[in-house]
This record gives sequence, C-alpha cells and structure tokens, in this order.
Amino acid sequence: MTTTAEWKVRVYLFEEGGTTRARAVLDTGNAPLTGHGTARCSPEDVDIPVIGDELAAGRALRDLAGQLIQVADRDLVGAGAPPPDRPRRAAYGWTDALA
Repeated sequence: MTTTAEWKVRVYLFEEGGTTRARAVLDTGNAPLTGHGTARCSPEDVDIPVIGDELAAGRALRDLAGQLIQVADRDLVGAGAPPPDRPRRAAYGWTDALA
C-alpha cells in the first residue's frame, strides 16, 4: 500500500536587543511538537540579522527533530520493537565535564 503524507513546519522568528529566538512548530495530526532555538550577537561582531535568524531557526529545527525521534522511539517501544541505543553527544559548546 502506497501512501503520501505532508507535514508542514512553521518557523517563527523574534528579535529583541541582539537576541533572536525561533520557534518551529510541526503538527503531525497526533499532537503538535514545538522546537526552540536562540542566537545572540556578540558585542564584538558586526550585527548581521540574517545570521542570527539562520542560527536560531536551525537550532529550533534541530530541537524539533530530536523531539520527533523521541516520539518515534516511544512508538517503537509501544509496538514491541525497542529503538537502538544512540550515543548522546554535544554538537556545540562545552561538555558537561568542563562545566
């Protein structure tokens, strides 16, 4: 059986005082998921708003993707097929060991 589904993601950007916040919303028909992302312009850097938009939106989409994979993992467990172990690692920034 062949099926087609279309899920739309809406990305909302908010700027305030050198900080860009993004919210990415996906409604799969079961329950909406919302990812969040933030980007801040360093005082030493040239303020180029589009870069903040790209970073905040990318981070919100990455957060949304993680949530969607968690939902799929729970559904796999419910279907009797536990998901594979996935190593957790930081993509950017300091590791917890240095905090």
